[in-house]
Amino acid sequence: MSNESALVFDHAIRTADILVEMFGTQCEVAVHDFSNLESSLIHLAGTLTGRNIGSPITDLVLEQLKKKVVTDYANYKTVSQKGSVMKSSTVFLKNSNDEVLGALCINFDISNMIQMEGALKDFITFEEDEQQKESFYKDVHEVIQSMTQQALDKYYKPPALLETDEKIEVIRELEARGAFLIKGATEYAASVLGVSKFTIYNYLQKVRTDVSFNSK
Repeated sequence: MSNESALVFDHAIRTADILVEMFGTQCEVAVHDFSNLESSLIHLAGTLTGRNIGSPITDLVLEQLKKKVVTDYANYKTVSQKGSVMKSSTVFLKNSNDEVLGALCINFDISNMIQMEGALKDFITFEEDEQQKESFYKDVHEVIQSMTQQALDKYYKPPALLETDEKIEVIRELEARGAFLIKGATEYAASVLGVSKFTIYNYLQKVRTDVSFNSK
């Protein structure tokens, strides 16, 4: 082994050790020397796959070596002999002539994370309509303003330029959401829509006597 090759593998081995020291027992990092593919494993930090020094190269790495251009392979799924699901990445080690000398292979056991994901998914799943949402405000004026703005968002023009039927629809939505249970909502809606509060009362009367509305 040349001095350059020895330096490449020394860097890889130290990287493997520090990665496992950093990420703990769920991490394994293997260093392979391709000068002998039948026993390419020259260093193993971590114990996820149950291999020993002198173990052969993996089938996936062999497939990569058959290609004309060898590229690093990141974030692929592997499964250990014990059935643990791992997230894996392979970095090919090259010399200054771009010749492939070996590989540094990282495996991280995510089995526990997958179980946690299932538990979290159950916990954060809601039964009600996904469109339903609740907002939290500092004072009652923010409530009225927010509800009115949400009702107006579907119209792409200034509120004062809405047609009468559009203004009635705005009032219909505000009534359905209980906005007029809040004191001052009538006056605020009137100011935003550019009409008098008596007009709002008329709109409300129309909405409240609408059979289709009351049957909802």
